[in-house]
Order: sequence, then structure tokens, then C-alpha cells
Amino acid sequence: MSDTPESPFKLNRTRIFLLAMGAVVVLIAISMMMGGLGQYQALREAADAAKQPTAEQLGQ
Repeated sequence: MSDTPESPFKLNRTRIFLLAMGAVVVLIAISMMMGGLGQYQALREAADAAKQPTAEQLGQ
């Protein structure tokens, strides 16, 4: 009986879970480098404010 050894690169549940957690960590790191959620909220507020005319534009 010859037992063939398992490949060290074979994916199992544990390795898939670790790969998924690593991907989540990378996404969080990229998000934090880009400014995080607080900066995104400030950007949305600024974009909404830019849609409304200012007092100077209404006075002309």
C-alpha cells in the first residue's frame, strides 16, 4: 500500500478561511490609506453642498 502524500498547497477549509481573512485585512488597510470612512462622508457632504447655489450666485 503506497500512501501518496498530500500536497502542501492543497486548499482546505482552514486555508480558504485564512486567505479570506487576509483579503479582508488588505481591503481594510487600503481603505485606511485612502482616508477611511470619515473622509468619504466629508466628501459626500461637500459634493451635496456644491450642488446648491451659494449666496453670491443667488445675488447676481
